[in-house]
Order: sequence, then C-alpha cells, then structure tokens
Amino acid sequence: MIDPKTLAQRFPGDFLFGVATASFQIEGASKTDGRKPSIWDAFSNMPGRVHNRDNGDIACDHYNRLDDDLDLIQSLGVQAYRFSIAWPRIVPEGTGPINEKGLDFYDRLVDGLKARNIKAFATLYHWDLPLALMGDGGWTAHSTTHAFQRYAKTVISRLGDRLDAVATFNEPWCSVWLSHLYGIHAPGERNMDAALHAMHYTNLAHGLGVSAVRDVRSDLPVGIVINPMHVYAGSDSVADQAAAERAFDFHNGAFFGPIFKGEYPESLLSALGNRMPKVEAEDMAVISQKLDWWGVNYYTPMRVSDDPTPSAEFPATVNAKPVSDIKTDIGWEVVPQALGDLIRTLNERYSLPDCYITENGACYNMGLENGIVDDQPRLDYIADHLAVTAELIKEGYPMKGYFAWSLMDNFEWAEGYTMRFGIVHVDYDTQVRTIKKSGHWYKELAEQFPKGNHKPG
Repeated sequence: MIDPKTLAQRFPGDFLFGVATASFQIEGASKTDGRKPSIWDAFSNMPGRVHNRDNGDIACDHYNRLDDDLDLIQSLGVQAYRFSIAWPRIVPEGTGPINEKGLDFYDRLVDGLKARNIKAFATLYHWDLPLALMGDGGWTAHSTTHAFQRYAKTVISRLGDRLDAVATFNEPWCSVWLSHLYGIHAPGERNMDAALHAMHYTNLAHGLGVSAVRDVRSDLPVGIVINPMHVYAGSDSVADQAAAERAFDFHNGAFFGPIFKGEYPESLLSALGNRMPKVEAEDMAVISQKLDWWGVNYYTPMRVSDDPTPSAEFPATVNAKPVSDIKTDIGWEVVPQALGDLIRTLNERYSLPDCYITENGACYNMGLENGIVDDQPRLDYIADHLAVTAELIKEGYPMKGYFAWSLMDNFEWAEGYTMRFGIVHVDYDTQVRTIKKSGHWYKELAEQFPKGNHKPG
C-alpha cells in the first residue's frame, strides 16, 4: 500500500485535494420546495431504463442532511468540494419563474462550505435538465442554449461571490452521445441527427454560459469538465490506427475542437456535417472563449478497432479487447497509465489551461462488515492514479488538484443503486454514512495539504 505521507511529498504544497458529487445523484427531495421533474426523474420512472427502476426521489437524502454531510466533508480533511446545482430547483420549468427556495438551499450549501474553510467548485449542469424543456426538444433545440444562459446568470448572480470556481457542463460526452446516440442515459434517444444537434447546442450553451458567468463575476474562474477518452487502437494495423484517430475526433474532438480551437474536426464534418444544425458565423467565437481551467474526469481507456462494414456510420469503430485483466465491479478496465497518456495527448493537440482531475475513482461494492468497509482495491486505484498525476506534474503539466469520485455511494444513473463509487459507504435504508478504508487513507493524504513546498519536487 502506498503510504499517504510518502505520496504527499510528490505534490506541490498548494495542490488541491477534494471530493465530488452531483445533485441528482445525492440530493433526493425531488418534489420538495418547488423543484419540478428533470429528464432523469422521467427516465428513471420508465420501465427498463434504470436498474430496478431505481430513482432519485430519496437518493442519499442530502437535501435534508446538508449540515451533517458538510461536517462529513470537513472530517475528511479535504480543501475543496465539487458539487452540481440542480437546474430544476432554480428554474423549475427551465424558463420562466425563478424558485427562491432552490437558491436558498445552495446558499446554505456554499455558506456552509465557507464556514468550514472548504473551497466551493460548482457545476452548473450535471445532466438534470428540467423536463419541461423537452417540450421544445431539450438539448436538440437552439432555445435550450438561451435557457441555460439565463439559468447560469441567475445562479452566478446569487452564489458567484462565494464560489471558488465554476464549470458550465459536466461530461458533455455523456449528455450528448450516451444520451442521444446510444440511448443509455436520459432522454434515451438513439439517433445520430438528434445527437449532432445536442452536440452543437451543448457546445454553444457552454460558450453562452461562460459569457453569462463573466458578465456577472469577471473574477470567478470558469471552465468545463470533460470526460475525454484515451483511445488505444486494437492493433498496429493501418485500419485500426485510422479507426483510433476517428474515435478520437468523434469522442474528444467534438468538444475539445470547438472549445479550444474554434473548429469541429475535419473528419467529423466531412462524415456528418450535413446532418448537423446550421452553425452560425458567430457560434464558434462564442464556444471558443478562453477558459481559466478545465476538468478531466477519467476512469478507464477506450480500445477500438476498425468496423469494416460498408454501412458503418462514422466513427465506424468496434470495441477492441481490454488488455488489463484488472476490472472494477462495473466492469471497467483499470489502466492508471492511460490517464497520463490522455493528458499528454490532449496537451499536444490543444492549447489547454490549468487542469483539475475533477473525477477519478472506482466502483467496488464491498459492504459493511463489523463496522468497517475494507475497499482496498479502491484505495489502490486512487493511489495509483495519484502517482500518475504526480508524474505529470513533474513533467511540467499544470495539474492543480484532484477530486475523488465520489464523496459517498449514490444513485449511479442507469445502474441505479447497485454500483458504489463512494469513499464513504451509504446504507440506503438508514442513510447512515460510514467512512471506508479508502476514505480514511484519503483523509490522511488530504490533511498533509496545503503545505509549504509550492514547487513540484
């Protein structure tokens, strides 16, 4: 086991250690204080969409246990908390009246963090789109970009003076491809045309969100959280190498291209551009505004081979075999060095600002035995990925912080409550929280910071 104090020596003294959650996954209280349904409330309640028809009505009951959960975060010794704000609490219909009670909740959350000397990293959109906006087409509609802009302005006007950083979106790959092309996440579309509209309008909403944040608080660091795929080709063949390049453009370039270069990848445009919505002349300038930071969410690499089927739609790839036989309980291959490969590749291709690892963690479903959760594999996973992060810092990459996913076990989207990512165990019947072995280890590491040496060494 990597000793946390030894590992701490490898990080600069101002490196930020935190924990992360998302509103729909932990808050519950889905019909409380004026909140209206999101697309995930609808999706969860449709048979066959979410395991066991689990939903977010109660989740971790965080809405009603806010102070205790903030004490829990403080007890872990971390310097920062990454959370998301539920749009349906703030503007329940997506547009129209503002719900003061929703803003009050996040006021209490941010004030509670400040009182405990914990930095507040807020995400404006972590997938819980107000259901009412689906009437106009949700993310496939241009009107949603302006609804998001107004929502962003509303939140920042109220909370921006006490936030330390804000992200516009969390993992657009999921809310675009997984939600509109593969049908695995809400709203469950399986349609390339819908996905391409969602792609452009999500990118545009990001840009409008950046403008909204800066209009209200020009001093608030604004960024975006992306889950880029590190793509490995299934073999050295020319066909597989080309497939990996297409996969990179489709899964990463679709977002990094517009945001950091002001253009969509050429391969994507030539294959699918005629099915995208009209890209207005000024869209790219809006999307590609300079960011203060970006967040990377990394769990597992992507391995692809060429799909030789003549009718295969771009990017025309099939999954290639995993190389590592170590897998987490959700079936994801464990390859820590892929995180390093990913950061190096992205920095080579794009001009990127400071980076935070905004999510990293592992699904292991150990339960409570004699008051203890011995989740050694999760501890090892986090330690190994932090060791890779330390190496990146040594190489000169601007890695500024690490947020463990997740603070606690929670609603794991389509997997419902079967998959556990927390460093804190949640008993969903009693809502009792128990810090796992990994959580105690992480606390020992986080408590070493901030420390004196502000130079990587």
